[in-house]
Amino acid sequence: MQKFTIHQGLVAPLDRENVDTDAIIPKQFLKSIKRTGFGQNLFDEWRYLDHGEPGQDCSTRPVNPDFVLNQARYQGSSILLARQNFGCGSSREHAPWALEQYGFRAIIAPSFADIFFNNCYKNGLLPIVLSAQQVDHLFNETYAFNGYQLTIDLEQQLVIAPDNRTYSFDIAPFRKYCLLNGLDDIGLTLRYKDKIKSYEAERLMRMPWLGTKLP
Repeated sequence: MQKFTIHQGLVAPLDRENVDTDAIIPKQFLKSIKRTGFGQNLFDEWRYLDHGEPGQDCSTRPVNPDFVLNQARYQGSSILLARQNFGCGSSREHAPWALEQYGFRAIIAPSFADIFFNNCYKNGLLPIVLSAQQVDHLFNETYAFNGYQLTIDLEQQLVIAPDNRTYSFDIAPFRKYCLLNGLDDIGLTLRYKDKIKSYEAERLMRMPWLGTKLP
């Protein structure tokens, strides 16, 4: 997965509490057996005025002009600002897939649902918990200034505003290590591929019948 070190990006304010995973990626899109292509259907029922289905050409669909991600000033945003309990509901991993594939690298909120929170880290998406008061301030700044951007320094665990105000955040050391090095569960395992290969070869020498193909 993509490394996360320092990221500067445009902020999009999603001013809703208790955003559940069915709103992030509606259930009909879970039919797909691929891990790609979910970005165009992120917040599908809020972004579009019609009912979406997998494989549909979204370029021809009527969009909701009032939804934040459809507004011109937030095009190209890569940091999502949200309210409390973001990612609640079912535990579908498609939700962080859709957010990441849309282009978001980080989400800032006062709180997250536990399973969604954990799934973000496994997919290279950084969930940042700040206080409700700090998030309120960032919402006000985002609304007040067109093109409002934040810088996120994972090594220093800081969110840096344009006026140089900083917001520190907590992250478990292991999760920080994985994001800084771009390591998902498979990547963590592949660090030991030489040892795994050596073990498999040694085991085959001791138990050669394991290499016998069945007729």
